[in-house]
Amino acid sequence: MSTLSFSPSITTTTHAQFSHPLSSMSILRRLPLARRLRFSSSRSNNRVASVVTAAAVRQDAALWTPAPLSLIESAAESLFHVSIDVSGSPDLAASYTRPGQYLQLRVPDVEKPSFLAIASPPSLAASRGAFEFLVKSIAGSTAEVLCGLKRGETVELSAVMGNGFDMGRVDPPEEYPTVLIFATGSGISPIRSLIETGFGADRRSDVRLYYGARNLKRMAYQEKFKEWESSGVKVVPVLSQPDDGWTGETGYVQAAFARAKQVSKPEATGVVLCGQRQMAEEITAMLVADGVSDDKMLKNF
Repeated sequence: MSTLSFSPSITTTTHAQFSHPLSSMSILRRLPLARRLRFSSSRSNNRVASVVTAAAVRQDAALWTPAPLSLIESAAESLFHVSIDVSGSPDLAASYTRPGQYLQLRVPDVEKPSFLAIASPPSLAASRGAFEFLVKSIAGSTAEVLCGLKRGETVELSAVMGNGFDMGRVDPPEEYPTVLIFATGSGISPIRSLIETGFGADRRSDVRLYYGARNLKRMAYQEKFKEWESSGVKVVPVLSQPDDGWTGETGYVQAAFARAKQVSKPEATGVVLCGQRQMAEEITAMLVADGVSDDKMLKNF
């Protein structure tokens, strides 16, 4: 039973007239109606709050799925390739249906989750029960803790989120022969998923990936470039601080694209953007000015 908090006048009167403590209900009957209503409302609100809190705890537990780490290895400087076994959670694996989707990940003893785009294609989740990620280790972050874990340790995954890249907006390939893809840093994660899932790149005449990083040491997935090119995607690495001897594109992605451009049919061009917001905004402005429809720009940043 809840106890009351009394004003001094009520406390004095109580001690003067009674030789034993009053129950809460006895005191309540002596209170004015308005105060009784406030008391009753407070008790009701407390019960509701308790029910809501309990429901939230149950819901939180239902939203997080424990899963073991199957691989953690270096992918580039400050970037790690992380693979998580979700074969024991077929519903979670099946909920990943489109490149560009993401989830939250929690590690032991760290309250704040990390948002991560899924780097592997949905087919890998279906065939092998695995989610793969490209994780940037940032000092003091949940990602840093994750990258320091060992194979077999357990993390928690949220439900798969987001709508992903709706490539139906730039289909069929014959009507949208040009697709320009832009990514920086770990923003290449969902782009990898997109390319390896396939979007008819081999049936389009001009598919380019402008991929920016500081230097080659910080550029992940270089071992996949030939595979991507064989699928119909021309890979254009862009280095902002290249080492001596680099003969490729330099500077920022948006500057490299501005130098090349070559958008012959803006109305038949699709765009995919992922990574640094400033890059995405500048590319968008540039292409809209050239006549590319904003509706044909698929963004993930």
